[in-house]
Amino acid sequence: MSSSYLLLAGVDEVGRGPLAGPVVAAAVILDPARPIAGLADSKALTEKRRQALDIEIREQALAWALGRAEVEEIDALNILQASLLAMQRAVAALSVAPYRALVDGNCCPVLACPAEAVIKGDQTVPVISAASIIAKVARDAEMVALDAVYPGYGFAVHKGYPTKAHLDALDRLGVLPIHRRSFAPVRNLLR
Repeated sequence: MSSSYLLLAGVDEVGRGPLAGPVVAAAVILDPARPIAGLADSKALTEKRRQALDIEIREQALAWALGRAEVEEIDALNILQASLLAMQRAVAALSVAPYRALVDGNCCPVLACPAEAVIKGDQTVPVISAASIIAKVARDAEMVALDAVYPGYGFAVHKGYPTKAHLDALDRLGVLPIHRRSFAPVRNLLR
């Protein structure tokens, strides 16, 4: 088996549902000689376990990279196209080019290598789980940082998702530059 055969990238994104913040994707190429135990869908892990795995993945993977699409891109393109763009950017940012990519979900971005969509791949394919973990930890950290910039909205808690607390804060405090204007709860406040 040639070494290039081992360069399989897992790709996933986090942040399609929130009303605020970017969509963040990760691409990971695991090292078969350094297996990582406990990889699972990031949403199924505790925050503490996710953070520990994030460090282990970053240290032991052959390569990993993040990609993102900003709020303006989400509003201009739509969330699906912005998610695909973030994934494309993550794969392009890898320090080594994968021979193939496995992408969580039911559609793939246009990549320089063959790609296959895997529904619920973050739950069943370890390399996609690794990407899911890296993306979630990175996006969550960003939303915690935005909580300090925009106090009162609760970003550190809900990470921008449309919880009752977030919707109440939007109603009470107004729309921020980091809110997605194309999403109905935000768009309705701007009318």
